[in-house]
Amino acid sequence: MTTTEAVDRERVAEFAQRIFGIYSGGLLTHMINLGHRVGLFEAAAAGPATASGLAERAGLRERYVREWLGAMVTSGIMTYDPASGEYTLPAEHAACLAGDRATNMAPMAAMVTHLGKHLDALERAFREGGGVPYAAFRPEFTGAMDQLHRRSLDELLVPAWLPLVPGLTELLTRGGRVVDVGCGSGHAMVVLAAAFPASTFVGYDIAEDAVASGRAEAAERGLANVAFEVADVAVLRVPEPVDVVFAIDAVHDQADPAAVLRGVHGALTPGGVFVMVDLAASSHLEDNVGNPSAPWIYSVSTLHCLTVSLASDGAGLGAAWGEQTARRMLAEAGFGEVVVHPAPGLTRNSIYVTHRP
Repeated sequence: MTTTEAVDRERVAEFAQRIFGIYSGGLLTHMINLGHRVGLFEAAAAGPATASGLAERAGLRERYVREWLGAMVTSGIMTYDPASGEYTLPAEHAACLAGDRATNMAPMAAMVTHLGKHLDALERAFREGGGVPYAAFRPEFTGAMDQLHRRSLDELLVPAWLPLVPGLTELLTRGGRVVDVGCGSGHAMVVLAAAFPASTFVGYDIAEDAVASGRAEAAERGLANVAFEVADVAVLRVPEPVDVVFAIDAVHDQADPAAVLRGVHGALTPGGVFVMVDLAASSHLEDNVGNPSAPWIYSVSTLHCLTVSLASDGAGLGAAWGEQTARRMLAEAGFGEVVVHPAPGLTRNSIYVTHRP
C-alpha cells in the first residue's frame, strides 16, 4: 500500500464519519421537534430532574421520555448525572431550545421534518420536471413558518428592524398605510398594528388558511386597524397607494417574482418605502462556500422554495437568489438606491430597504 492509498483511505474514513454525523443530525432534528412539540424542553428548562420527574412535569410517559433523554445526553444537548439520576438542560442550551425569546431555535426543526414528507413528489419533479405545488405543503407549512418567525417578530420587528429605515417608526406613529405581500399567518402585521394604532395594515397571501390565521389572531387581540385578504401578489392591486410595503421571506418563492416587485413598486406612493426581509446569501455559489447558513438555504430552496415556483411554470428563483440578483431585480422594477442590512438577531437573513423614487 502506497502513501497515497493510505491518505485516501483516511480521507474516506473521515468523510464517512462526516456523512454519518449528518444522518445522526437528521434523526436528532426529529428528536428536537418531538421534544418541542410535547413540551420537554420547557419542562427541562425548569431545572434538573430525573426521567420520571421530567415525564411528570410534561404529563408524558416515562419510558418514552427516558429513551428521548438518551438521545439528548449522547448528542450533548443535555447532561446526565448517574449518581442522582438527574438530567440537566444547561441554561445556554435552554436559551436555544425553550422560551419565547428569538433565540429559541426549536421551531426550526418542524420545517425540516415537514419538508421531508414531500420527497416522493420532489423525486418525480427531478425526473419529469414541474414541481410540488404550494398547496401540497399546506396547512402544515403555514404553521411551521409562523413558528419559525413568530418569536423574532415579537422581539425584533419594532425595536430592532424598523429603526434601520430612517423615519419609518415616526411615519407609523403618525399614521401610514402599510401592506405585507406574502404575509403568511399575518403575525408581522398583527405586531405592527398593535404597536401603531394610528396606521392601517393589510396582509395579502394566496393561502386561504394563512389569511384565516391572520384574521383570527387580529380578532382575538381586538385590532381594528389590520385586515387580511386572499390574493396573488403577482397581480397586486391596492385600493389606494400605500406608504410602506413589507415582504418577509416571500419574494423568492414566487412564480413571477419580477411581477411581484413591479406590483410593489406600483402600489407605493412616490417616496414610499419597500422593506424586504430575505435570506442572506450571494448570487454566486463560490461566495457562499463557508457561509454557515448556506447549506440550510440551498436545502430549503430545493425542498420547497424552488419547487413551488416551478410547479406553476414559474421563474424558479430559489432561496439562494442572493444579493446581486435581488439588487438587479429591484432596479429593473423601478426602485432607487438599495441599502442592505444584516437582520439584527436573525443572522441567516438580510433586510433590504429601498424606495419608489
